Amino acid sequence: MSDHIVCFSQVTKKYLGQVALNNVSFDLPRGKIIALVGPNGSGKSTILKLTAGLVHPSQGAVTVNGKTAERRIAGEVAYLSELDILYPFFTVAETIKFNAGLFADFDEQKAGEILSFMQLEPNKKVKHLSKGNRGRLKILLALSRRAPLILMDEPLAGLDPVVRDSIIRSMISYLDLEEQTVFMSTHEVSEVEPLLDMVVSVNGGRIMGIDEVDNIREQHGLSLVEWMKETLVK
Repeated sequence: MSDHIVCFSQVTKKYLGQVALNNVSFDLPRGKIIALVGPNGSGKSTILKLTAGLVHPSQGAVTVNGKTAERRIAGEVAYLSELDILYPFFTVAETIKFNAGLFADFDEQKAGEILSFMQLEPNKKVKHLSKGNRGRLKILLALSRRAPLILMDEPLAGLDPVVRDSIIRSMISYLDLEEQTVFMSTHEVSEVEPLLDMVVSVNGGRIMGIDEVDNIREQHGLSLVEWMKETLVK
């Protein structure tokens, strides 16, 4: 088994002739929490969708856990989309049951624990949840999977800043970093910094920097936000 769970090799992605990613290559190690940072439109969501196998590269190759990234790798990847893709007519409990039926690695016991932690009402319909509580439910669904790779596209978007700290702690509590890797895009860089092992910065469809957070602090003497600003203005 390779030390790397995600490998991008000379990947270019075009949409209707527009280049979203331009000849991108990088590898991500196993058992880490890794942030993907950059401005809006930089290519972050495209990288996550390619990794999840939801879109295909125009050129190059993407592998996850040694397999070509395509829709059939759903068992390898738990993907939290930035979009609201929940069924509004389901209750919270029905949403959990539905996902348990979709994925063989869904852990219903863990889902119950996270449900309690998130203080979600199981009998409440999704359409009646606030944006923040829908965000909590999506996090619950991702963290309840035992998939080797968890992808999260802006998991803290729409969450009240007051509760973000507890949500971030829940991510640590309910992950098994012996078996799982997390790759998340986020704008809340300073808030998730205590979680992170690595960070990848992207801008204009290119990788601008990739480093371990400890190296950024100890060797470069920078905070993550400072490093991000430096890499993005190259």
